[in-house]
Amino acid sequence: MASLPDGSFGREYLRFLEDNKVTPDSRAEVKFVDNEELAYIMLRYREVHDLLHTLLGMPTNMLGEVAVKWFEAAQTGLPMCALGAVLGPLRLNSSRLESLFTSLGPWALQNGRRARCVLCIFYERRWEQNLEDLRQELNIEPPPVILTASNKRNT
Repeated sequence: MASLPDGSFGREYLRFLEDNKVTPDSRAEVKFVDNEELAYIMLRYREVHDLLHTLLGMPTNMLGEVAVKWFEAAQTGLPMCALGAVLGPLRLNSSRLESLFTSLGPWALQNGRRARCVLCIFYERRWEQNLEDLRQELNIEPPPVILTASNKRNT
């Protein structure tokens, strides 16, 4: 992916991984799901969550995670997403809460409701696609605020 051009989904995903010091295979094994197919679905949900960070332009700091959870809650209606969307803001300071409630939150909810189903995309076939083109195809607007991984410790 490092050889892909800047702006491509794959290159920007690699940049997200490097900036946030995570890897695609660093996810813990799915627990408490006895059915093999359901366990795969949960694993894929986790993988897509990381890809969503790139699509949405959100780092892995608390504000970025909450924004992604708000998007996921609006998109999927899954209780675990709604719970993260409700409880996550409790860990934010007042300036981050203001940013969440005035710009990032409304943007995440609106985009989550109107975007195509993000769980149904075969992202591994989209590495070469321009990120902005992919966002447009999925009906996702760029974020109103640019957050960086360098602010990771600031919650």
